[in-house]
Amino acid sequence: MDFRYLGNSGLKVSTLTYGNWLTHGSQVENDTAIECVKAALEVGITSFDTADAYANTGAEKVLGKALKGERRESLEIFTKVYWPTGPKGPNDSGLSRKHILESIDGSLQRLKTDYVDLYQAHRYDVETPLEETMQAFADVVRQGKALYIGVSEWNAHQLRAGHALARDLGIQLISNQPQYSMLWRVIEADVVPASQELGISQIVWSPVAQGALTGKYLPGAPLPKGTRATDKKGGADMIKRFLADDVLTAVQELRPVAEEAGLDLAQLAIAWVLQNPNVASAIIGASKPQQVVSNVKAAGVRLSPDALGRIESVIGHLAERDPSRTVSPETRPS
Repeated sequence: MDFRYLGNSGLKVSTLTYGNWLTHGSQVENDTAIECVKAALEVGITSFDTADAYANTGAEKVLGKALKGERRESLEIFTKVYWPTGPKGPNDSGLSRKHILESIDGSLQRLKTDYVDLYQAHRYDVETPLEETMQAFADVVRQGKALYIGVSEWNAHQLRAGHALARDLGIQLISNQPQYSMLWRVIEADVVPASQELGISQIVWSPVAQGALTGKYLPGAPLPKGTRATDKKGGADMIKRFLADDVLTAVQELRPVAEEAGLDLAQLAIAWVLQNPNVASAIIGASKPQQVVSNVKAAGVRLSPDALGRIESVIGHLAERDPSRTVSPETRPS
C-alpha cells in the first residue's frame, strides 16, 4: 500500500480508502460488511470514509463496529455532514452551526471514537452563510472532535472562499471529495488547478464509474443480474449515464491495455485516477471481501505514458468534462 500526504498537511492517507456509501447498513448484510473492512485492514488500507447520511446513520454504526478493537492511531477515519438524517426535520440537514455541532457528536458516538481525522462538508450549503459553516467547523476542530476539515463536490470558487475563511480561522481545509474517473473528468479544468494552488488534495469517489469501467457490462447485452445497474437501492440511477453502447464498447477496447499492465479493467480504472498528482486517495467500495483484495492491486501502479495515451485515445472523447457539472443543490435538502 502506498501513502500520500493529504493536501498541505502532515497527514498521510492510504492511496486506497475504503468507503461504505452503498453497502454498509443497506446493500449487504452487516457480517459481510464487517468482513470487507477486515479485508481492507489486512491488505494495508488505513483510511476509511463514511457519512452520517449513508443508510440514515446505519453505515457509521457498522463501520464503528467493524473497527472496534483496532489501534485508533493507526487509522484515518473520515465522515461527512450535510444530507438529511434522523426524522428529517427543518434543521436535520445542511451546514448550519446547529446541524454541524449536533451531527459531529452523533457521528462520533456511532463510530465509537473520540475524534475523526477528517470532517467533510458533504455538499455546499447555499442557504447557510459560509462564515457560519466555517466557524462551526473551526469550533469542531478546537474541541478536538476533528483534526482536519474537508469538503465534497465543491467547485473552484467555493473552494477558494472556504479555504480563505479556514485560514483566517486558523484551521486547515485540506481535501475535496469529488467524483472522478476516466468517464467523469469535470474536476480537471477548474477544481484541480485551484486545489493545487491552495494545497488541497482530492479523495475521489466512483473511480470505476459505478462499475461501468469493470467490463462486466457488455454493449447490446442484458444487464447482468445482481449488479448495481439492476439494483435501484444500490446506485442503478447513477450508473445509467455510463451504460451507452459506445461507452461499453470503448471499455472492452481497454482490455489489452489492462492486460499489458498486469491488471484487470477495474484495477486499471483505479490506477488511472491515481496517476493524477492531485489525487491523494481513491475510494473503493465492496460487497464482498474478494473485491477489496482485488482492487488493492491498483495501489502503487505507475502506468506508462504509452498506456495513458492509449486510454485517452480509446475513451477520452467519451468523458464528461464540463466543469459546471460540479454543482450543489439549489436548496437545502429535506
